[in-house]
Amino acid sequence: MLRAHQYCPARTFADTAPGGSAAAETDDTCVHPPQSLLQGKVAFSFEVMPPRDLTAAPKFWATLEQLVASRPDFISVTYGAAGQDRRGAREVTHSIAFDSPTVPIAHFTCVGTSVDEVRQITNDYLDSGVRTFLALRGDPPANRPDWQPADDALTCAADLVRLIRQEEFSRCAEHPSQALRASLRPLRIGVAAFPDGNPAAGTTVAQEVERLVHKQVAGADFAITQTVWSADTYATFVREARAKGVTIPIIPGILPPVEARRLHRVHELTGVPIPERLLADLSAAPDSAAAATVGYNFAGKLIVDLIAEGAPGIHLYTFNQAEPALRTLDRATELLTEN
Repeated sequence: MLRAHQYCPARTFADTAPGGSAAAETDDTCVHPPQSLLQGKVAFSFEVMPPRDLTAAPKFWATLEQLVASRPDFISVTYGAAGQDRRGAREVTHSIAFDSPTVPIAHFTCVGTSVDEVRQITNDYLDSGVRTFLALRGDPPANRPDWQPADDALTCAADLVRLIRQEEFSRCAEHPSQALRASLRPLRIGVAAFPDGNPAAGTTVAQEVERLVHKQVAGADFAITQTVWSADTYATFVREARAKGVTIPIIPGILPPVEARRLHRVHELTGVPIPERLLADLSAAPDSAAAATVGYNFAGKLIVDLIAEGAPGIHLYTFNQAEPALRTLDRATELLTEN
C-alpha cells in the first residue's frame, strides 16, 4: 500500500475508473502536489460533480487525480448532471475511498425520497466504506412538471441527518464487529449553511441560522456554506449562529471566479448577488488569462480574510476544473506567506 506522500494517482484512478486504464488520459508520471496552505495549517477541500457517463469522461478522472494529488482534507462528490443520477456519484465516491488517501464525502439529497430508499442508499454507501455524508434537502427533479414525492418522503435535511444516524445505530446494534469498526471510524455528517440567507428558498439569514440549529440537534458534525463573496458576511453569520448555540465547524465555500459567464450562472442558481466590482474587473480583462488572474487575486484575498475571521478551513467549488482551484490556493498561500 502506498503511503500518502507516495501516492501516484496516474496508477490508481486511471486503472480503476469505469472502462479501465483507457478511461483516464494521463501520463505515467506522478503529479507532484503543490504546497498546501501554510504546510497543512489550514484545512482545504474540493467539490466535484461526476458527469453522467464516467466511461466517456477521461478529463474528469484526470481532474480528480490532480485534486487528490494536492492532498486535500476531503473531496465532496455531488450528484451528476441536474442532480438526477446518483450512480456516477457513488462510483466516484467509492473510487476515492479505496484508491486514494483522501476522505470522500457523499452528497445525499432527500427531497421526494422515501424512507426505505434513504435507508437503502445509506447502507449502499456504508457498505462501500463511505463514512462521511453531506446531508441536503435538495431540489425536485428538473424538467419534470408532473413529478410527485413519495408519500413518506423526507422534507428537510435535519430529518435526513436523523435517519442516517438511526440507520448507523441499527447496523451497530445488529453486528458487534460493525460497532467496533464504527468506533474506529465514526460516522460524520455535514450539512449546508447559507450566510446570505437562501434567496432560492426565500429564507432570511435568521431563518437559516435557526435551520442550522435544528440540523446540529439532529446530529450534524459540520457545515459547509453556499458560495460566499465576503468575509464579513461569513463572519456575521458565524457570530449569529454561535449566539444561537451552534458549535459545529462552519466551513466557507469558495468559487474561484475566473469568468464572468459562470458567475452569472451561479447567481441564477443561488440568487446570491455577485460583487459588482468583481464582475466589472472580469469583464474588463483583455483575455481569459488576465481574467483568471483577476479571479485568483480576488479569491486568494478572500481566503486570507476568511482565515483571519477564524474559518476552520476552505472548501472550493471546482466545477470539475482543477487549475482554477489549485491556483487559487497557491495565491492564497503566497498572500499568507507575505503576511
